[in-house]
Amino acid sequence: MSEPFGRRQPRMPRQVGENLAQLARVTSELTTAGSVTAVTKIVTHHMADALGATIAALALVEDDHLRLVGVRGIGALEASEWQVIPMDRASTVTDVVRTGQRLVIVGADAIAARYPDLPNASRGERTVVTVPLRVAGHTRGAIHLSIPGAADPHPAELEFLDILADTCAQAFERIEASEVAAKQTARLAFLAEASIELAKSLDLSVTIQRVARLAVPDFADWCAIDVVRDGALHRLAVAHVDPTKVELAMALHERWPPDPDSPYGAMEVVRTGRPLLFPDITDEMLQQAARDEEHLRVARELQLRSALAVPLLVRGRAMGVLTWVSTDEGRRYGEDDVSFAEHLARRSASALDNAELYSQTRAVAEQLQRAVLPETVSGTDVWEVHCAYLPSGRTDVGGDFYDAFALDDGRMVAFVGDVMGRGVAAAAAMAGMRASVRAFASVDPAPEVVLSKLDGMIQRYGTEQLVTLAYLLADGEADTIHLANAGHLPPWVLRRDGAVEQLPFADGPPLGLATEPRTGTSLPFAAGDTILVLTDGLVERREEDIAEGLARLGQEIPRLAADDLGTALDEVVAAVRDDRYDDDIAAIVLRRATGPRASADEVLDRELVEPDETTVAAAGLVGVEPLVGGA
Repeated sequence: MSEPFGRRQPRMPRQVGENLAQLARVTSELTTAGSVTAVTKIVTHHMADALGATIAALALVEDDHLRLVGVRGIGALEASEWQVIPMDRASTVTDVVRTGQRLVIVGADAIAARYPDLPNASRGERTVVTVPLRVAGHTRGAIHLSIPGAADPHPAELEFLDILADTCAQAFERIEASEVAAKQTARLAFLAEASIELAKSLDLSVTIQRVARLAVPDFADWCAIDVVRDGALHRLAVAHVDPTKVELAMALHERWPPDPDSPYGAMEVVRTGRPLLFPDITDEMLQQAARDEEHLRVARELQLRSALAVPLLVRGRAMGVLTWVSTDEGRRYGEDDVSFAEHLARRSASALDNAELYSQTRAVAEQLQRAVLPETVSGTDVWEVHCAYLPSGRTDVGGDFYDAFALDDGRMVAFVGDVMGRGVAAAAAMAGMRASVRAFASVDPAPEVVLSKLDGMIQRYGTEQLVTLAYLLADGEADTIHLANAGHLPPWVLRRDGAVEQLPFADGPPLGLATEPRTGTSLPFAAGDTILVLTDGLVERREEDIAEGLARLGQEIPRLAADDLGTALDEVVAAVRDDRYDDDIAAIVLRRATGPRASADEVLDRELVEPDETTVAAAGLVGVEPLVGGA
């Protein structure tokens, strides 16, 4: 230990005993202190009071200098001069940190001789004691005490001070370790939550916005996502703690896009796959980067303080850049923040890549599915026909198919089918079935004939897919519809007077499974009548019996009385469908286009009316359930 020098006036034993008792209480306080602020207050107040010090300071090592974290007994102006102390500056604290040894100087003359530049002359006779904060073999700071009078501290006091300094250093280590652990725990929790958030959607635009918002405001004041497209960076999302600054940040990027050749920009991150860190963004840096005065003004308005940019890496390539910016003086990014941002970037890049692949695959699937379906279905002067098709949104192709076309004699053919399963095989079977129905119908359009030929084709050539089909032939001259149903959902009829009928369920098994010739059913179909044929994706739910879905659909059928039949069909589908159910929806609605009919409002106002049994029997509709105004 460094020996004290200067004049010595030993303390009285009673005074020493009182001081030691107070120092012992200080030790107890340090062992329970939970923050740097609490430790600083204990040192600069309680420890100083125990020794009668009127000036007390606590300085901690920070990079290549000391930072004053607490001071008592000097004016604010003088304290500000000592906030940052270079290690090469002559002072008691820098000497103690360098040597790791306690320093005691007794008397103003001795202090002035050792440190002639220190402002002690005006403070009279004093004794200064400076002790190092040592822990785990290194010195992390120093405590400086200035005591009035030129009195030699008692050896017991000095020894106690050494113990207190070590306890103080341990308290800082404990608090720092606790803060690091809490910070790491929070970051791990954040990454886990971020992974869940990123997995919630496969929509690319939604995912990009989530990535941008995840870190704001906990880890960044604003965040930008730039993605590589055609060799250039395109800003797709910005999140800011101040929503009014989002447009400003986007405008800054659009009006003054980053120099692609700059070694300090986002493109450099893409080229190298390595992060960029700017712990402090100075005004000089802004001036050097600004293209003009307006650019500089906008950049200053954003109040940039610190920034980092990390690559969004997927399979060894950078698909974009994640940028965090701090506008808070108290938040400066460091290497640990870069590492944390890289963890988030890896998760974000995977989510963005999955979303992009999903979007591309889904688009291809929908294009493939629509390629094997008719682009439009056309009616005639007699028949008004409209279709609705909604893919499930999955990336594999579904098996719903439909078509409608007029025959040369004026009759209209319409059908809706469903190939069980998904994927290319289902799409191929769907395309084959649609083409086969059209081919067989062109020879003989009778429903029982077409379905029987389809049965024979499947039985002869085989298929791994189960196929259901509802086929109808509408005849305006005979005022009838002739239909056959191979394992498909029953069609619905809306009469021109508003009566709603659910036709019987399938009169035969799916195609290829019939053991007897198919039979058809005829029903009257007058001017103004409407028939709806659909697939089960509209009404089927996993958690309920299909009868509930059909009843729900029955409540909406009266909407089809509207003049605009296409819009009415869309409204029925929208009212009945469940977005949570991932199945395709296909529907065709056919209406006899001539003759008066009840309006939609009149239909919805009707009461349930049972039809005359003789009328039903005459129509050959045994088992038909007539409904008016609902199921």
